[in-house]
Amino acid sequence: MLVVGLSAGCAHSPPEDPWDPLEPVNRQVYVFNDTLDFYVLSPAARGYKQVTPDPVRRGIGNALGNLKVPVTAANDGFQGKIHHALGGTARFVINSTMGIGGLFDVAADLGLPERDEDFGQTLGVWGVGQGAYLMLPLLGPSTGRDLSGNVVDWFLDPTNHIDETATQLTLQVLYLLDLRASLLGFEQTVRNAFDPYAFVRTAYLQNREAKVADGKPPREVPGN
Repeated sequence: MLVVGLSAGCAHSPPEDPWDPLEPVNRQVYVFNDTLDFYVLSPAARGYKQVTPDPVRRGIGNALGNLKVPVTAANDGFQGKIHHALGGTARFVINSTMGIGGLFDVAADLGLPERDEDFGQTLGVWGVGQGAYLMLPLLGPSTGRDLSGNVVDWFLDPTNHIDETATQLTLQVLYLLDLRASLLGFEQTVRNAFDPYAFVRTAYLQNREAKVADGKPPREVPGN
């Protein structure tokens, strides 16, 4: 599944990577995810992009991103980045009100840009090792650390506390479609790789390590 796309141009890591002790199983899951993506998710994302005008799609993306701000703000606080945590809180309030439920990113124009923090990154900042690389069914690349972090982020995400099941499901489907549509441009890069599985693994691990390090060069780059 093409949920990585966020680190184009990464080098390939060789088969039997030490960070990937479950590689035989992970590769089978990757084939399942890739097949599902090819026949279902990618066509759905293309259809969504084709029928939804750019301004509308941008507004939907803004609103969905706004709902994730509490997760980022909380994790900024957990990491001791109080300035960013307060900025994230202000961003959520401003965009939820002046931005009409987050449809418009008013906060960015006021000097409060979007950030991306999650509890997997928080655990990394706290010194927890990443653990084994995992390819999860439907969810795509992860690690032991990130999988644990996802549990905490689930409780921090306000969309998971909506009582109306239909509304919650609609938001989750929209989020998936919007995310997948944003990665359409990376499809060919992954499929043209000599070993797409290894390419995705390296890209994911390097991207996650860079996020934990806040852009600073890590001491050891997983996947190399």
